[in-house]
Amino acid sequence: MASTPSRTAGHADARARRPLARIASTARFAQAPEQDDDVHELLITHAYPIAWLIRDALDAPPTRWLGLSSANTALTVIEYRPGTFPSISMFNDMSHLPPELRWTGFPSALHP
Repeated sequence: MASTPSRTAGHADARARRPLARIASTARFAQAPEQDDDVHELLITHAYPIAWLIRDALDAPPTRWLGLSSANTALTVIEYRPGTFPSISMFNDMSHLPPELRWTGFPSALHP
């Protein structure tokens, strides 16, 4: 009978891939376009990759991304322009949501 990997082994493999995914997302999205034209890209992802990109834009130490939390469906805009530092135009904006859907997933102590 063939053995199947344990759940723990699967989680260990996923944890081992996380740093590579963060590096790949930074290399792909966290840079100014090379051409003179404006480039607008929409990245739809979970909160942790957004936190990693915000951390990178702020040039914060790698462990700081863990303290950045985003709400479900919140909007974040980071601008990258040649010759300048990244600019965070919007972070965790939920104004497009009705009030009852804002801050879902967060403890009530964190709700404004």
